[in-house]
Amino acid sequence: MFMDFFFDQDLYRRWSPWETLPGRITSALGVSSWAPNRLDIFSRGTRNELIHNWWDGSRWHNWEDLGGVLTSAPSAVSWGPNRIDVVVRGTDNAMYHKWWDGRSWSDWENLGGTLTSSPSICSWASNRLDCFVRGTDNQLYHKWWDGRSWSDWEALGGNLTSAPGAVSWGPNRIDVFARGTNNNLFHKWWDGRSWSNWENLGGTLTSAPCASSRRPNQIDVFARGIFNNLMHREWDGRRWSNWRNLGGFLTSAPASVSWNQNRIDVFARGRGNSVIHRFFTP
Repeated sequence: MFMDFFFDQDLYRRWSPWETLPGRITSALGVSSWAPNRLDIFSRGTRNELIHNWWDGSRWHNWEDLGGVLTSAPSAVSWGPNRIDVVVRGTDNAMYHKWWDGRSWSDWENLGGTLTSSPSICSWASNRLDCFVRGTDNQLYHKWWDGRSWSDWEALGGNLTSAPGAVSWGPNRIDVFARGTNNNLFHKWWDGRSWSNWENLGGTLTSAPCASSRRPNQIDVFARGIFNNLMHREWDGRRWSNWRNLGGFLTSAPASVSWNQNRIDVFARGRGNSVIHRFFTP
């Protein structure tokens, strides 16, 4: 069971009801936002292709086919207006990258590696990308784009039993989360100079975690719980909250994003391979 479980009725009421979006997906989702009230969601389709849908501030569009043959869920991030970067695992277990430059989608770029999980991508500055995966030895691996070239893969240790989830809340800051061998949530961070040791944040996860940030030094972490419900834990800049039950029935890991300090959007696969969505407004 999730330890330190807490049900905050007032907080729960500030979350929207769950909604089901049209479409049929075969993986967890990736989500990004490049402007206020803009959401871009990605998933694997019924032919293992990358599919994309977006909220333009007033409505959801139809799903579009972006090609590829995915063997994982996608992960997405935006580092600037009208820019999106997406990473996935391919049929050779390498990481592949595709991006939107404001006018068109690129071809797929092979970034190598031997992934045993979905990748996770985050950004802490314009034209900066940091990608994380689980390797064949179950360690966390990291590869980054510095604006000119891609780094080699670096090993960051750990013994992961899920894909990682990564987020940045400020320049030169990265927080990475994963499920460990005891199904607890584990956390590691980059402070601009060095990587921390792994920190055990408890819980009993039945999926990979995801994370988003609404403001500097604020982190919201989500995972699927033992009843297939959405679980939430928050860092407020001083301490971690207890785990909170946000309900729902998830058949995948969740994906979350924040497009301002008063908004969090969470997506997951639901029953019947549907997309389910709820959002938080303080």
